[in-house]
Amino acid sequence: MALMLSPAATFLPVAGKPAAAMRNLLFGTSSKGRSVRKVVAMADILGDFGARDPFPEEIASNFGEKTLGNVDTLHRILIPTLSVLSLSRVPLDADPAPLSEEDARKLLFKVVGWRLLFPSKGDSDVLKLECVWKVRDQACGDELIARINKTLDGAGHAPAALQFEAPNQVRAQLYTPSVAGLSANDFIIAARIDQIKTKDLLPKKRVWAC
Repeated sequence: MALMLSPAATFLPVAGKPAAAMRNLLFGTSSKGRSVRKVVAMADILGDFGARDPFPEEIASNFGEKTLGNVDTLHRILIPTLSVLSLSRVPLDADPAPLSEEDARKLLFKVVGWRLLFPSKGDSDVLKLECVWKVRDQACGDELIARINKTLDGAGHAPAALQFEAPNQVRAQLYTPSVAGLSANDFIIAARIDQIKTKDLLPKKRVWAC
């Protein structure tokens, strides 16, 4: 949230910046040395995340009834942690344990563009992890498959399915046969695949001039 400070506000000394210097930094000084008030937006060290709370005047105006969407939407702020950013570097478990559906849903936040595939009722299939990429053509699809295979070479955990599907998409599916479902290894592999450069293989966006 932005902080509105007045010239009369009390300034505490900051390391390397005396109170007078901080006042000049926030409000500025005129050529005659007098303080000149100006609005400064202050944010915490993490920056601005999510949406702000509405002002009382906005609530009184019933602005929510004049907009589309759900005014009671919960804004969840997800700040990446070190464990999230380094998932691709985690070594694979030689003896993986099966993941519950709840744990799999939590780990899904740590990979990009992947989704859970649930077995159909009465089907002998298992819970899987899937990602689909749209590419320009088959040549780009073959190149993406080659990059994925190169990245996972020697990992000892190959995708359950990795194929090009006409006209222009590549589909990858992951699961751990030894646990008949998903393990943490599948999400580690998915995170490693996420590190692969794909921008040069994706369809080019059209720009329309007005």
